[in-house]
Amino acid sequence: MTSLLLLVEHAGGNVRRASLEAIGAAQAAGAATTAVLYGEGAAEAAATCGATQAIVLTGEGANSPDAVAAKLADLVTSTGANGFVAAATSAGKDLAPRVAAHLDAVLFTDCIALDAAGDGFSVRRPWLAGKAIAELTTTGSALCATTRPNVFAAAAAGTPGDVSEVAIDATPKARVVSVEDKGEAKLDVKEAPVVISGGRGLKEPEGFGILEDLANAFGTAAVGASRAVVDMGWRPHSDQVGQTGKTVSPQLYIAVGISGAIQHLAGMKTSKTIVAINKDADAPIFKVADYGIVGDAFEVVPALTAAVKAAKG
Repeated sequence: MTSLLLLVEHAGGNVRRASLEAIGAAQAAGAATTAVLYGEGAAEAAATCGATQAIVLTGEGANSPDAVAAKLADLVTSTGANGFVAAATSAGKDLAPRVAAHLDAVLFTDCIALDAAGDGFSVRRPWLAGKAIAELTTTGSALCATTRPNVFAAAAAGTPGDVSEVAIDATPKARVVSVEDKGEAKLDVKEAPVVISGGRGLKEPEGFGILEDLANAFGTAAVGASRAVVDMGWRPHSDQVGQTGKTVSPQLYIAVGISGAIQHLAGMKTSKTIVAINKDADAPIFKVADYGIVGDAFEVVPALTAAVKAAKG
């Protein structure tokens, strides 16, 4: 049976959804999964990560990306795993190239599909800003890949059959001395169950005020933005949804004043329910929307906010 080593990220003892999705991708490909975790709360997170087995890295080297990457590559070799997979998060993008270098392997980034193919694996990933999808097959001894968040089904939480500790004895060249909370109270668009995104149809930065009001009415919503308004400085890049921004897959996605360029659709088309609000009845966004409202956003959104408040009240 094929097996994969997976980097599993966590916070407060809870496994991050992106890592659960990476485990889910490996499981769907028919691979046995070994989760590798490190840092404060790793043992608690390992107990519920849902992988076949789990390894917790300890020691001073567990605070060093260089030392962790070297140990991950060593574990792929020593355990006989067929490869290494991480979610395409900041940590995953930092460690995966280092692991690939140690294994002398090609790194497949931002994968949207992962399948066993004979003695190796095949992956699918976007090319040319999402205008094409490439299908690639490994020819080396080990797969190294990152999975795009909010694309794969998350693995169910569960207790691994075996949880062990492995010490990193190497003295690190550099190490993480502390991690500080960014201190923002608002939800991230990647994590929110409801995402309300705005585009140029909102006319000016102040136009996003009606989206903030609607998000507050839901209580569990985040405000996103198209690339066009981010490029104009109306919203920060952290709010951008799309091919060059963040990929989201909320229960409800509301696109307000967004035409629906292919680059934007690439970042939200897997949302469970899509609602489009646009004055242009021919806007491409309506082709992927489950519900469409042709009208002025400055009339429709406040009415929707009032309706949400009434329903929750």
